[in-house]
Amino acid sequence: MTPNPEAPVLASKDERGVVTLTLNRPQAFNSLSEAVLAALQHELDAIAHDKSARAVVVTATGKAFCAGHDLKEMRAHPSLGYYANLFGQCGRMMMSIQKLAVPVIARVQGIATAAGCQLVAMCDLAVAASDARFAVSGVNLGLFCSTPSVALSRNLSRKAAFEMLVTGEFIDAPTAMARGLVNRVVAPDQLDAEVERLVSSIVAKPRTALAMGKALFYRQLEVGIEAAYDDAGHTMACNMMDESALEGVQAFIDKRPPAWR
Repeated sequence: MTPNPEAPVLASKDERGVVTLTLNRPQAFNSLSEAVLAALQHELDAIAHDKSARAVVVTATGKAFCAGHDLKEMRAHPSLGYYANLFGQCGRMMMSIQKLAVPVIARVQGIATAAGCQLVAMCDLAVAASDARFAVSGVNLGLFCSTPSVALSRNLSRKAAFEMLVTGEFIDAPTAMARGLVNRVVAPDQLDAEVERLVSSIVAKPRTALAMGKALFYRQLEVGIEAAYDDAGHTMACNMMDESALEGVQAFIDKRPPAWR
């Protein structure tokens, strides 16, 4: 089936199992309308059931990565019930990224603001063009970016996150990397190549190890250190019993490349 070029989110998968999700509302700076949120949720749910998927890249068409929620759409429905449902829908989509068994990489160009900055923070990894800029600017409109604060405060230090939230000011890509919001910053014409380097490294590893490791990584962040070590130890023991780990360790002992299937 030929993808609809007018769809709010474009999805494709290469022969390695790398899925690319492209936000496709360039005329609206790829803002997260209800249709975009629904389309992203649909694609993420499909990936969650796709055992051949190995990694996900979230990217966007046009000059901006994502300008956050669609404010015109929000303003047209001024009711508490509508807003509660909208932010609940967004939160479920964001959590679906974290719950995926495969790493998710944000490929960021232009601006990523409010819920768009939240989207970057919720992705497991992020590569940004050197001219990208980031902000949680809702406070400038009288709307504190409460839901983005959840993701932001789990990426940046408390004071760095709070400063962004209460000032609404932009930070540039090098600052975003220094503060922990993105992993790598490259020239705009090197963005695709840098994302590919990261993807290639990921798909060269066993899927099972990455899936177990990602799930553990996020679980242990939310509990005390003793419970985290208990969970991590059990996870490593289970991981060690997987065929790929047994083969990898034996290959190291034998001084040969692992023969993973």
